[in-house]
Amino acid sequence: MICAAMILASISTYAQQISFNVQKIWGDGVSHCAFTSLIHYKGSYYCAFREGESHIFDKNGKAEGKVRILSSEDGTNWKSVALVGKEGIDFRDPKLSIMPDGRMLVSIGCSVYRNRVLEECIPHVMFTDDGKTFTTPEPAILDKKMTSKRDWIWRITWHDGVGYGVSYNKAPEGDNNGNEVWLVKTTDGKKYDVIAKLQIDGYPNEATVRFLPDGRMAIIMRREAGDTRGWWGTSSAPYTDWKWSKMGLRLGGPDFLVLDDNRILMSTRNYAVPGHAKTCIYMGNNNGVFEEAMVLPSGGDNSYPGMITVGDEVWVSYYSGHEGPNPSIYLAKIPMSNFRKQ
Repeated sequence: MICAAMILASISTYAQQISFNVQKIWGDGVSHCAFTSLIHYKGSYYCAFREGESHIFDKNGKAEGKVRILSSEDGTNWKSVALVGKEGIDFRDPKLSIMPDGRMLVSIGCSVYRNRVLEECIPHVMFTDDGKTFTTPEPAILDKKMTSKRDWIWRITWHDGVGYGVSYNKAPEGDNNGNEVWLVKTTDGKKYDVIAKLQIDGYPNEATVRFLPDGRMAIIMRREAGDTRGWWGTSSAPYTDWKWSKMGLRLGGPDFLVLDDNRILMSTRNYAVPGHAKTCIYMGNNNGVFEEAMVLPSGGDNSYPGMITVGDEVWVSYYSGHEGPNPSIYLAKIPMSNFRKQ
């Protein structure tokens, strides 16, 4: 672990300078650490991510990434509480959420490769009720309406006792027709039922679900074909009739927070300079209009943030390779006062 360091960053629109704290919380330069999630649970902070030899394959051509989960009581001193893997499966994108019964759910995207070719994607889940001991990962049970054996549930958000997420069917290599995406729900964290098929073109995939103060569901969706711009969608219950609008930017591993005063903070990968992606924070509103607010220290392989509010700060976990040779995990703590009220 590296001690916290204060960084000054110039940003557009909201201020000339933002003073914030960023800390490397995990990474030795040997392992490839990526795809984060951040949560506060039973008095401690937790950060989950994938740890492997490289972005996908190890030196033997195997893809067997593991889920690493860190814990901290103060947000500064971090320790590992879990390292979980399974032979023959690449565990990726672990996402943390708190269930109505008080357990923490870890939802995991799991890929199976044979001879470096993706054969299956089988979502897995595991649970903890104390943040110290975790159940053995097990396959999620998916609604037969959507099951393709190439499925990926990106992130679960709980609202009024129900967990919601978007599952996408990963299209086979060479399939130019794109993915199918489904809004799904769960009450036990293990079984997922279809609410609606979302009509989105352009190879949609990673999506985050949140809820607006007026009760509407909001989704930010990554797209990887066509104009590659992200989509912003909103729907009232029962979440089957959606209004979509194009965002002005391409996304990578997006997360966002809806604040009580209708402000929205989003973090994602910024592709504005080809070959030099950065992890950025954007300020937006419930119409899906976002503007870059700040750039986090980042470079190389980077992004996939997790976001929470802690007191008068926004905390953002993310991975980045700017200190190379392999990306590490970072935590930025940013005073909320730096973001202009609407």
